[in-house]
Amino acid sequence: MGKGERLLCTVCRNQLPLTEYNFIDENPIDRIFYGRTRVKKANSFLFFTKNGIVKNLIHHLKYKNQQQIGTFLGDWFGQLLKEQQQIDFIDAIVPVPLHVKKLRKRGYNQLTYFGERLGYHLRADYVPNVLLKTANTKTQTKKSRIYRWQSDKALFTISDPTLLKNKNVLLIDDIVTTGATLEACARTLNEVDGISLYIATMAVVA
Repeated sequence: MGKGERLLCTVCRNQLPLTEYNFIDENPIDRIFYGRTRVKKANSFLFFTKNGIVKNLIHHLKYKNQQQIGTFLGDWFGQLLKEQQQIDFIDAIVPVPLHVKKLRKRGYNQLTYFGERLGYHLRADYVPNVLLKTANTKTQTKKSRIYRWQSDKALFTISDPTLLKNKNVLLIDDIVTTGATLEACARTLNEVDGISLYIATMAVVA
């Protein structure tokens, strides 16, 4: 049993801080995007705190190649969504992409298994290569929203819009803080004809 497997086995589900938000009632994740971009509904699974278990889990997922954490979270979140029938109409799941240079350096996108397991439970296609990052830069969260909109305008592009045309799309990420990266992705995705966009993240900063 590897280090990551031992980590997951010792984490009792009752210790993980679930947000208990859903895709039905309004929640604080929805409000992040009000007036910024067109999103039908948004949700986050867990609370992310500075010294909490969730921070350690996501750190090991992103930087220690413990990809089974993504599987664990995707299965748990996906099962809950399936049982509660909150969002069983999704056609495609799209991850926030890494730039090709960062992907090559890290060797994987930390969202892959999370997205694949969500897709399994929601009976939706996981589509990892339709949204592409065009520049190897960090989203500038500390700058004004207008400046950020200008600087992020061409940060993402879509390889084949026909894959998402007239579909219900779930955009996923690991953590939402200011929502700047997801906002930039959503603006690009909303250029697709007939798209209905939803957002889900592993965690939100508490």
